[in-house]
Amino acid sequence: MNRVNYSSSESLGEQIANVLRLRIVSKESTPGTKISENQIAKEFETSRSPVRDALKILSNEGLIRLERMGAVVLGLNSTDLLELYEVRYLIETFAIKRLMENYKEDLIISLVKIIDKMDICGKHGDYKEFSELDFLFHETLIKGIEHNRINHLWNSMSKVVKSVILITTEKRFQGRVEEYRYVIKTHRQMIDVIKTRDVKHIDKVLKEHFNDGHLSIKNLL
Repeated sequence: MNRVNYSSSESLGEQIANVLRLRIVSKESTPGTKISENQIAKEFETSRSPVRDALKILSNEGLIRLERMGAVVLGLNSTDLLELYEVRYLIETFAIKRLMENYKEDLIISLVKIIDKMDICGKHGDYKEFSELDFLFHETLIKGIEHNRINHLWNSMSKVVKSVILITTEKRFQGRVEEYRYVIKTHRQMIDVIKTRDVKHIDKVLKEHFNDGHLSIKNLL
């Protein structure tokens, strides 16, 4: 029996979608798998209404295809992952350039604090919290420039991005200290580029960061 956190600020449908999304991204639910509304409702001890809400969310994210009384898993293939990282690269390049033009010291301080917490989690082998903070770093950067259309685009893909980060981080880093240290290094480089307004090195730093992440995910998923 699967239970969701009813005290969460998210709706029940969103909470169910979070669980199903992780199953799909991790390939626990493989492409072609049928999802039954009745079975999911029974598993989560709820009516079919929040299950339908959950399936609509996942359909909008491109992870499933809706069918009568349920859905079919589409999942994420290598092309999907590449496109996900290409869009992230475009969004974050824009965000960094905008932050260079409109420098916000409080935002930079927040980002540095997140990296410092990531470093502590890495040292203690807490890779679940490390991945949560990794996601928070990127979301804080993007939302920090207060660009409505960029926020809308990010919100449409952020849950999938978070699931990918959560699933791959522990597999990649467990027992390999150098892995988390490398991630910390690339995040600090992003901050340095913003602080120095070093426009010439934006593409280099971000390509290194995103190429590394995309390669790791291709190898692990």
